[in-house]
Amino acid sequence: MAWTGQVALVTGGARGIGRAIARRLAREGAAVCVNYRQRQDAADDLCAELRASGADAIPVAADVADDAAVEAMVDRVEQELGPVTILVNNAGISIQATLDTYDQAALMRMRQVNADGVIHTTRAVMRGMRERGYGRIVNIASNAGIGTSLPGNAFYAASKAEVLVLSRRFAMELGPHGITVNAVAPGFVETEMSRRNRSKAEWDVATRRIAGLTMMGRVGAPDDVAHAVAFLTAPDSGWITAQVLTVDGGRMDYIAH
Repeated sequence: MAWTGQVALVTGGARGIGRAIARRLAREGAAVCVNYRQRQDAADDLCAELRASGADAIPVAADVADDAAVEAMVDRVEQELGPVTILVNNAGISIQATLDTYDQAALMRMRQVNADGVIHTTRAVMRGMRERGYGRIVNIASNAGIGTSLPGNAFYAASKAEVLVLSRRFAMELGPHGITVNAVAPGFVETEMSRRNRSKAEWDVATRRIAGLTMMGRVGAPDDVAHAVAFLTAPDSGWITAQVLTVDGGRMDYIAH
């Protein structure tokens, strides 16, 4: 099977890593659904860009934490673009908290997006993938879920560690149907989310510190992650499943690996 005829659903695809992934898959020849929850302007702009380059692309709003909304999104994608052959679960929330600053409601919302969202989207696309005997699913986790020493990431790391476990277990369930399920665990990547509300001076300090923890001596770019996703979603990657590909420049501050 070639890239032509592939239909990719990229959750959280309007900005950051998801935006780079959508661009990369479109460049390979896939039709792309850019999922978003709030940033319609960014999703619309990206889809216009992709269509101008010759790709089929549509923006679709849906909260991945909402099972019914996800089902409706997949129905629309399949009506407008065709059966989903590639799912990239990129939508995520990052909340920093310690035991002292634990906020149950905020952290529950993070888990609902980061972990439950993966469940909802996978269930929504797997029926069609099973029928066709083909599918590529890539879940964007984090090297925090493997273990880094950065403070305040315990609960975020726990939600991403769940993504890693789900990836392996879903690979076991779906492998007999020709569906691969893998995870990409990015390190610190420069995005709007990672910049948060940091000033330029604060950002420079943070990136120098984290770059110093990597073997490559730099922080990541969204395209670094997009290249890994393109590899795992390629038609020729059909015997690679249940794997975690860490894309972090060789981070050396693991608590455990």
